[in-house]
Amino acid sequence: MRVSEYVNYDAVGLARLAAHGEVTNAELEAAAHEAARAVNPQLNAIVETWPADDRPTPGSSPLSGVPFLIKDIGVAMAGRRMELGSRLAAGNVAKADSALMRRFRRAGLVTFGRTATPELAYSITTESTLYGATRNPWHPHRSAGGSSGGAGAAVAAGVVPIAHATDAAGSLRIPAAYTGLFGMKPSRGRISAGPEADEIFNGLGVHGSLSRTVRDSAALLDQIRGPEPGDPYFAPQPARPYTEEITRPPGALRIGVLPQGWGGRRTAPPVADALSRTARLLESLGHHVHETTAELGVGWEEFVLANARLLATNLTASIDALAAAFARPVDASTLEPVVLASHHYGQQVSGARFVDALAVRNRVARSLARHLDTYDVLLTPTTPELPVPLGTYAEGAETLDGLGWIARILDRSPFTMAFNVAGTPAMSVPLTNDVETGLPIGMQFAAGYGLEDRLFRLAAQLEQAAPWSGRVPPVWAGTAGGGERP
Repeated sequence: MRVSEYVNYDAVGLARLAAHGEVTNAELEAAAHEAARAVNPQLNAIVETWPADDRPTPGSSPLSGVPFLIKDIGVAMAGRRMELGSRLAAGNVAKADSALMRRFRRAGLVTFGRTATPELAYSITTESTLYGATRNPWHPHRSAGGSSGGAGAAVAAGVVPIAHATDAAGSLRIPAAYTGLFGMKPSRGRISAGPEADEIFNGLGVHGSLSRTVRDSAALLDQIRGPEPGDPYFAPQPARPYTEEITRPPGALRIGVLPQGWGGRRTAPPVADALSRTARLLESLGHHVHETTAELGVGWEEFVLANARLLATNLTASIDALAAAFARPVDASTLEPVVLASHHYGQQVSGARFVDALAVRNRVARSLARHLDTYDVLLTPTTPELPVPLGTYAEGAETLDGLGWIARILDRSPFTMAFNVAGTPAMSVPLTNDVETGLPIGMQFAAGYGLEDRLFRLAAQLEQAAPWSGRVPPVWAGTAGGGERP
């Protein structure tokens, strides 16, 4: 199979070709490797590839035989490196599959590499000291977002149709918005984090995926959702598979629109214009759309402080465990300045202040739940601005402490983290591109806890009404010979 053919199919489409004997798994894997070689030198999205050791039986699942990439954090594959984007974990090799990796295998996915992440996934741009900056296939001097920026760049450029991603503050949805992809952040407890952890960042972090089509994300979530033995809680199982939900109409939804983010940063004109166009599209589809506000239940400064405490204390524990495991120091030789500063900040958070932060998490969840009872869906921009130039987050970062770093992240991305705190599902949908620059703009839709089915139905309707699959970036594996389009 030629790469120019391979990139025309989503994951479900590729699996069907394999199931019908029109292409072999080996041919799909060869096309994926060729696509990676064509675009990765320009993007730095993939930090390592390997010959796949999975040879699923064609047709055994809706995704059987599909080439796949895992993020360099959060999922372990036996015998393969997982370095967390950090010099502190450089050379780390997983001894066994994690539970989620076993689910990827059972889904028939053929994992042949790992994608770039910022150090310890502690940023919303992917620019690590260990591997360098990941570039956006829509504009090589712009960020691909983070912390799943490598996954976003690889999928957007056509290397794979879908890839593993994680999200603790927007880390899945921001790359989706920056690179023109669909990204669903599931409800807390929808995908198990076990057995290594009962939850990630006290429930802020979840696993998910980035894809070019809604049905691919639905198919993968069907394959990997559900608890592991011993999980402390899990989301209620859906009434039917998500792949069935996307064939059902969403009905006339009450949609509340939040044009401005919490915290005061104003939405940039191109993004505000895209939001207005999205509202008009929704109205044309029969939805009831109203501008609204949604209170967090706490002030913005308290929200930032609580999240800084939760994130930094979890980060500190992880760093200390890694340092002990690899007998490496916790200093500038192993950690980047903002991560080192955040480690120091986490050490200063007392147990009482940590419990206070959990109480803030609870107040935010209760407050947003009331708004999500009033509206079926909340609509916001995914980010308030277009993809930022590489280096934007590094400017003056050496002067920031752990609180200052989180304040910077949340200032630049004020729409996403509230739904991590609340634990509710939220998705970024690539409905439009900026007229002047051509850069993609994502729209975020959020629903109440456990209501991924509602979001999937709406996403499928939007995909049909305003298709995005025909929009491909300048750096695209399907170009003759690979690489950048003329």
